[in-house]
Amino acid sequence: MSSGIRERASRLVTAHAIAAPSEARAPSVVSEITGRWERRRQGERDHPLDNSGIARRRSYTVRSVVYPGLVVGAFVLLSLVSFWLAVRPPRVAIPLRPEDFGLAVEDVTITVDDGVKLAAWLLPRRGAPAVVLLHGYPAEKADMLPIAAALAPRFTVLLLDQRYFGQSGGRVTTIGFRERGDLRRAIDLLAARGVREVGVFGFSLGGAVALLTAAEDPRIRAVAAYAPFADLRTLGHELYGWLWVLKYPFVGLLRGWSLLFLGHDITAVSPERAAAVLSIPVLLIASREDEQIPFHHAERLRQALARNARAEFVMMDHGRHGELPAGFPARLAQFFLLYVR
Repeated sequence: MSSGIRERASRLVTAHAIAAPSEARAPSVVSEITGRWERRRQGERDHPLDNSGIARRRSYTVRSVVYPGLVVGAFVLLSLVSFWLAVRPPRVAIPLRPEDFGLAVEDVTITVDDGVKLAAWLLPRRGAPAVVLLHGYPAEKADMLPIAAALAPRFTVLLLDQRYFGQSGGRVTTIGFRERGDLRRAIDLLAARGVREVGVFGFSLGGAVALLTAAEDPRIRAVAAYAPFADLRTLGHELYGWLWVLKYPFVGLLRGWSLLFLGHDITAVSPERAAAVLSIPVLLIASREDEQIPFHHAERLRQALARNARAEFVMMDHGRHGELPAGFPARLAQFFLLYVR
């Protein structure tokens, strides 16, 4: 009996001795995770450079997101400011008055399709055909007084302040888009006074508006345009050429702003397309030294007018933007006397 008890006790001791090392080698899952966490914390204390590496990586990630975002934001903001300056440029006051040329004008107001009121000077001549004079960007009707003085002895002359400029209303210029309708309303005023034969002379923006409107209104018998642009989108790419390849998305943003704020795409204004359908007499004047409207715009317009047998061209080798060649007013009067009568 006593020997059996001793054998069982011996077996229990042996089993415990064998099991104990095994339990020590197999800690619980919780103990393993806790141990790993403690070792990681100890490692971070022992190797502080690892923390700075993590910080550098985080800083790089922030810079890689924030800096490009700032650049893109600045690009978009620049396009918005440029758009706003284009449609609301500083107005240029011309220090000329009708009395300086011995002209007695009638002040008239023209209300256009969107309710904007345009200011104009009228030099009436009973029974005579009319010529409408359109100033450039960003001037006013007084800039056309030297031309008006040359035409007044033979024509009824209307000098129009285009929308936003001079004494006219309008919170922005649309650089040719709405100005087409404005010119049609000016011709309505002349028609209401019994004038049926109308010619139009425009400088720069005014020349572009004259070509655009003549393609839509058959009441215009002849057009003379001095230094008009051929295509506004092309001109935009040239004005922002310093942006290199980014000029294309930049002008695209200008288009987007015009759609957002004005409800139409002003970059689509294209006197070149209008000129291609004209069959009326056209006198196109341009200078190779024009520093604002590159000469190739005149070449594109000349090509667009190639099938117009009554198109005439005066291409000057010298003269900055707006400089009138000698004898130009008399040449202009001769052109309108020939075709508007």
